[in-house]
Amino acid sequence: MSQPTPEVYEQGKGMDAHNQVMREIRSRKEASYDPHEPTRVWLDEDNTPDGVKQSLTIILNTGGCRWARAGGCTMCGYVAESVDGGSVSHEALMNQIDVCLEHERENGDEPAQLIKIYTSGSFLDEREVGAKTRRAIADTFADRERIVVESLPDFVDREKIGEFTQHGLDTDVAIGLETATDRVRHDCVNKYFDFADFEDACAEAALADEDADGEADAGIKAYLLMKPPFLTESEAAADMISSIERCAAVEGCHTVSMNPCNVQRYTMVDELYFNDGYRPPWLWSVAHVLEETADVDAIVVSDPVGHGSDRGPHNCQECDDLVQKAIKDFDLRQDPAVFEQVSCECERTWEVVMERERSFNQPLTR
Repeated sequence: MSQPTPEVYEQGKGMDAHNQVMREIRSRKEASYDPHEPTRVWLDEDNTPDGVKQSLTIILNTGGCRWARAGGCTMCGYVAESVDGGSVSHEALMNQIDVCLEHERENGDEPAQLIKIYTSGSFLDEREVGAKTRRAIADTFADRERIVVESLPDFVDREKIGEFTQHGLDTDVAIGLETATDRVRHDCVNKYFDFADFEDACAEAALADEDADGEADAGIKAYLLMKPPFLTESEAAADMISSIERCAAVEGCHTVSMNPCNVQRYTMVDELYFNDGYRPPWLWSVAHVLEETADVDAIVVSDPVGHGSDRGPHNCQECDDLVQKAIKDFDLRQDPAVFEQVSCECERTWEVVMERERSFNQPLTR
C-alpha cells in the first residue's frame, strides 16, 4: 500500500492526527454482523459505456477496509458494518454471493447483465477477498456482460483484471478517488494516495484492456466526493468541476460518479454535523456540477444517497424529490436540459450560500 509523504503524515499531526480521532470514534461501534450475509443487495439500472443496463449491486460483508482500520476517511462509516476480526472465509463470502443470487431470482425478471460488487474497502485487496474467492466470483458471473469491482489504486493490476476479462466479461474498477486535488484528499478526506496513483491504476486498466484483445473491455470508474468536510459549498462545487474534468482527461477512465457526502455514524463528519460544523451539500450544487461538466469526454453520473434528509444532500424538502428525479434522469440521458424543468424559491438561498459562505466557520444554512 502507498505511504503518505512526511509532509502529510507527521507524528501527531496531519493524517496521523486524523487517524487517531477516527480510531477513537469507530471504537464506539457496538453492532456485529453475520459473515454469511451480505451487507446489502439491490437491483437497479445504470449507465455504462454500452448504454443503460439492469444492474445487481452487491455489498459484500468483509473484514473491512485496510486503511479504515488505521483510522481512515473522515466521511466513511462503512467500516462500522464490517465483520469483527478482520477477515471472512472463502466459504462465507461465497455464501453471501448465493444470498445475492437468490435475491436476484426472487426480485428480477431476468439475470442482470451488469454486476457491481463493493466491499466498503478493496475487492482487489487479497486481505479482504482472497485470490481463490476472486476467481470463483469471476467464474460465477462469467455469463454476464459487465462487472464493476471496487478497489483502492494500490491493488489494481492487469493480471487481476484479466481474471475477469478472460471470460469475455467487460470489467471496470471503481476507485474512490474522492477528488483530483491532492491537498483536499489528504487534509479533508484523510485519504493517503495521490492523483498520480489513480493515473497509474488507469494505466494498469488500459494494459488489461489491451491484453483482452477485443474480447472484453477494461476501464476505470472514478468515484468523487461532493463536499468533504472543511470546504464551503462554492469550494466544494469548484473542486468537483475541476476533478471531473481532470478524471475525464485520463486514458482508461470512462465514467465519473460524483457522490454527494452524507452523514454516516462513527465518522468525523458525524461529529462535525452534531456540533453545527457541517451541512451536507445542496442538491442544487449537484445539479450545477452536472450541468457544468456535461460536455466532458466521460459518462458523469450522481446518486445522492439519503437525499432530502437532514443527514443527506438536500435543499428545502419541498423540491428535493423533484431535483433528485432530474439528477436520476440526467444519469440515464446525459442531457443537462433536464435541470431546466425544476425550480424552487430555495434556489435563491443556495445562490447566497455559494456567494457568501466562508471556510472554517459554521455553515450559513442547515
